[in-house]
Amino acid sequence: LKSEDCPQRARFKFCWALRASLSPRASRPRVAGAASFAPPMAAEDAKRQKLENAPNPDGPPTIRGLDLPLFDGKGLKIAIISARWNTVVCESLTSGAMDAMKACGVTDITVEHVAGSYEIPFAAQVLLETKRFDGIVCIGCLIKGETMHFEYISEAVTQGIMNLNLKYNTPVIYGILGCLNEEQAKARAGIEGAGHNSGKDWGYTVVESCLLKKKYLRADAARTRPARAAPDGGAPGLRGRRL
Repeated sequence: LKSEDCPQRARFKFCWALRASLSPRASRPRVAGAASFAPPMAAEDAKRQKLENAPNPDGPPTIRGLDLPLFDGKGLKIAIISARWNTVVCESLTSGAMDAMKACGVTDITVEHVAGSYEIPFAAQVLLETKRFDGIVCIGCLIKGETMHFEYISEAVTQGIMNLNLKYNTPVIYGILGCLNEEQAKARAGIEGAGHNSGKDWGYTVVESCLLKKKYLRADAARTRPARAAPDGGAPGLRGRRL
């Protein structure tokens, strides 16, 4: 098989050449510098496929966002715990939440402040232990920096607030913004007329959640309330002793 005149070797070379000539790659013309155009084209495709953000919940109709109905929150006692870190954003969010609750008739609103978002779950637990509040709104703003600090705080605060909901069976609303830059935070806090103030959503949400709990507590109380005995064997009435 080492000789060029060997029939088997000649047949092998012919088949290999025929296969290479029929390959799709062989028929493609090679353009000098074609590889240099690939990244811009890929970036252009990605930009064209990127979906724009949906309109704000209180803007034009959209399938995204939160419907904002009015609820009757008279008599509810609600607390807001706001971080002082990124104060401009948090103050705007707090104002939005308070406006929404007041629109629902809530007048008993307590506002407490802590240093940052990481301290919010502890403060919320302190207020929950008093059993004075029907619900709590946790408000904070995290903006990603150059280190992993953003990810660690976001995960810890998220898990902490979720656990408070389940442990105390009380609405604890997650109002923590997680943004990549200051512009995103301002847009979601409605600062300088940009975007929608998400604090409004959280204000309506806490009222709705509190009313949901009260609704089923009243239903359970009505179902388990003992009937009153009829006096002297007569028809059932308001008088008589409890069974």
